[in-house]
Amino acid sequence: MNLNLTKLKIVELLEQHNKITTVAEMLDLKQPTVTFHMKNMEKDFGVKLFETKMGKIVLTDAGRALQHYAVKIGALAAEAERAVSEFDTLRKGRLRIGASYVPATYLLPGVLHRFSALYPGVQLSLSVKTAPAVKEMLEKHEIDLGFASTDSFESPELLAEPIGKDELVLIFAPSHRLASIAEPTADQIVSSYFVMHGMESSTRRLTENWLDAHSRRLPSYLEFDSLEAIKQTVMLGEHVSFVSRLAVREEIERGLLQMRPIPGGRLNRHIYMVTNRQRYRSALLGRFTDHLTKQIRTPNE
Repeated sequence: MNLNLTKLKIVELLEQHNKITTVAEMLDLKQPTVTFHMKNMEKDFGVKLFETKMGKIVLTDAGRALQHYAVKIGALAAEAERAVSEFDTLRKGRLRIGASYVPATYLLPGVLHRFSALYPGVQLSLSVKTAPAVKEMLEKHEIDLGFASTDSFESPELLAEPIGKDELVLIFAPSHRLASIAEPTADQIVSSYFVMHGMESSTRRLTENWLDAHSRRLPSYLEFDSLEAIKQTVMLGEHVSFVSRLAVREEIERGLLQMRPIPGGRLNRHIYMVTNRQRYRSALLGRFTDHLTKQIRTPNE
């Protein structure tokens, strides 16, 4: 069976665009060539991979099964090409990084800035996603390196190294009634207007665990996916929230917010640096991780 990268790319692009003409243009092929490859794949596999519906080319169940592996193989092939081209030189190359909000916003900018100054020929890209999304991107080889602030990070395909702690704290405005209380109780916190993080956030999960451990429920609350929106809302004066200590360091220093330890024990997460175990550790990736471990500092130290 002659299943080359061009054929796999045709499957991948047809799933995205559903038109042979579009795929042919993207691959710089003639339309009959794309059709020829499609027919050959169906002949080789002995099953129907493509069908026409309402003028669009769609994948059959067998086609979607092949597309799943086509995406992975394509990503690995691109990764292999990068690893070889980057080997033993740092004059060029590309490093794709994915990170959850806290490390992306408060830890990585300085690190990336200094690395870019040292190696101006290297192209760095940063995607800000939730921790589960970063995990998925690494498993699919869509990024080379990931950073996530979470309470746990487990995957048989990934290698996660904790590089710092990220403690959650209670925050409120200086005008809030809790500002006069040195150690707010669980009842005092729950009786305040609360801002919760989005459902996919590890902070949301830890907050809900804290509520369960104290047998408390919030009668009502606001819910935002944006940490910045949460901080801005709390600064208005009536609401409280649990957030990363690292994320409010500047607001605390400027007197815009106050913070207290969360009663009942600290809620700690770790910031993980994560790679795919199957990814070859290129010279570029190795140099960046070495640079980062020298530059980054554990929060609260």
